[in-house]
Amino acid sequence: MKLSEIKKILKNLDRIGFQLPNGTFVSSHFHVTEVGKVTKDFIDCGGKVRNETVINFQLWEQNDYDHRLHPEKLINIIALSEKMFMFEDLEIEVEYQGEETIGKYNLDFDGVNFLLTSKVTACLAIDACGISVEKTKVDTSKVQSSCCDPSSGCC
Repeated sequence: MKLSEIKKILKNLDRIGFQLPNGTFVSSHFHVTEVGKVTKDFIDCGGKVRNETVINFQLWEQNDYDHRLHPEKLINIIALSEKMFMFEDLEIEVEYQGEETIGKYNLDFDGVNFLLTSKVTACLAIDACGISVEKTKVDTSKVQSSCCDPSSGCC
């Protein structure tokens, strides 16, 4: 989800909910402790220089049960961040404390709640790093005969 999309959605919400990939929800007394721009410059395993920039939201919860982050407050935090950092309309990445470490998630919306969706790693230079792509195995005993059947005489 891009920054422009979350701003549009927030204008029409009465409350904010974040659902984790396992179906549980971030506690309703969460805070957004950071809104920022994160830039990552790196080289992939094929030697290509790459750059990735995202808008980062960090969710945090503590024993502060009397406060709830309302949509208008998050809109104000985003507006202040945009003014300070001159954000482009980039994808949003969400950080949230898991059981053992901070998890990073993509963001989606189901019409009611924001969905923290899993991020996955991948080789960005699959053609250059020497890892072969797994090919689909075919059971040749189930392939129908054709004119190229070894007994057809065309080979």
